Amino acid sequence: MSRIAEKFQALQQQGRRALIPYIAAGDPEPWITVPLMHALVKNGADILELGVPFSDPMADGPVIQRAAERALKHKISLTHVLAMVREFRDKDKTTPVVLMGYLNPIEVLGYARFAQEAAAAGVDGVLTVDLPPEEADGFQPAMKGQGLDTIFLLAPTSPAERIKLIAKAASGFIYYVSLRGVTGAVNLDVREVAAKLKEIRAHTKLPLGVGFGIGTPEAAAQVAEFADAVIVGSAVVKRMEEMAAKPDKILTEVPAFIARLREAMDQTTRTPTSATGARQ
Repeated sequence: MSRIAEKFQALQQQGRRALIPYIAAGDPEPWITVPLMHALVKNGADILELGVPFSDPMADGPVIQRAAERALKHKISLTHVLAMVREFRDKDKTTPVVLMGYLNPIEVLGYARFAQEAAAAGVDGVLTVDLPPEEADGFQPAMKGQGLDTIFLLAPTSPAERIKLIAKAASGFIYYVSLRGVTGAVNLDVREVAAKLKEIRAHTKLPLGVGFGIGTPEAAAQVAEFADAVIVGSAVVKRMEEMAAKPDKILTEVPAFIARLREAMDQTTRTPTSATGARQ
């Protein structure tokens, strides 16, 4: 069983939901990434989503685009990101780490080599935004061969056939994009998201994580009522951007924000789940 599956199983048995913060590796300074990863876990993060900086992040809104730009100024590459995960694993052997990014850096390295190096570094899953399952014939076997989960996206506009395809292809969990548009969008319709997740659950027993548009403890608590994971990206990265000139503050202020999200999620009413993630 993968670290991701173990984490979801443990949380579901406790009646809790996973909190998954996103940070861009190397933002705003390379030295801060690993200490921040540890601080996020200490303050309630269950899985870490580590962004691989890319020069053309087409699915990301302006907040995360600027984070990638700041990291790229330090010449952060996929190789550097894997080194950060290896350093994180020196002290944390259990918290799942998911890489989120774009296909180009992986293709440059090569699927087989990337999968081997990612697994050796301690990566648990990969979400490649611009790689649909129809084009993942070479990618998925390489990931599976190294025990890495392949995570795919679903959206409000995904029809039933698309949901079935993703449900069959995905492992680890499915990432539901709760809003139309790019990261950082607002106006989250909680009832609409809950209805869509109910539709998706008819086709999969994988845990369902919800991201985009979650920026407050209140929103996190609302989503935690029906999702298996709450994914928070732009709200985290925006706080980091505001403190970029004083990066030491990031190591206290951002984890404190995660702690507030965790507290709100743990206070919400939950429907118990089975070990597979399906509602009982």
